[in-house]
Amino acid sequence: MRRFSAVAAALAAAALAGPTARAVAQERGGTPGVFDFYVLALSWSPTFCTLTGEQRGNPQCDAGKRLGFVVHGLWPQYDRGYPSECGAAPRSPSRIALEEAADVFPTEGLARHEWRRHGTCSGKDPASYFRDARRARAAVTIPDRLIRPDGDQRLAPIDIARLFVAGNPGLRPDMMAVTCRSGRLEEVRICFSKDLRGFTPCPEVARQNCRAGEVVVEASR
Repeated sequence: MRRFSAVAAALAAAALAGPTARAVAQERGGTPGVFDFYVLALSWSPTFCTLTGEQRGNPQCDAGKRLGFVVHGLWPQYDRGYPSECGAAPRSPSRIALEEAADVFPTEGLARHEWRRHGTCSGKDPASYFRDARRARAAVTIPDRLIRPDGDQRLAPIDIARLFVAGNPGLRPDMMAVTCRSGRLEEVRICFSKDLRGFTPCPEVARQNCRAGEVVVEASR
């Protein structure tokens, strides 16, 4: 109980401390490899499909896939703001590199986009960047309640954070954010040290926490 109370206090403080995710400063360009930490963004696939993906015919949303959390991206971040599209002429991922991404990102198109927008700032080649994304994803345990649920749920963002904190030793509320969109769970964003050896505090990211009392967590389909 004390642990959950600490989670509540930390999330409340983060929510009151600053801007939403869309207000965070972005720096287009930047020096590859020069950043402070990573954010692993785990997107709740049913929300993406309901609001965007199905209208566009995205294969991530094909019936029967039953995807829950999927890797949206591994994002290099500064302590304040973040770089994007680094380097004058970034190399395109080769077929071999994309094979590294195949079991990490839900679609090849997303993998290509994330490399161009974020991976180019990592200081790594495409294959190494995709391997790092896999490594970060493997380090996060998805709570049992959020693994392909059969029915819709209504949960407070703080309760979603509690589930992740309880299931991932070393993770604290100031190392993550639960975001929402149109009253639905959007993403869980978890901060890693630059070497990916563990979670790290990230106050600016933590301030992105959803402020809704409850959000819909749609069932996998």
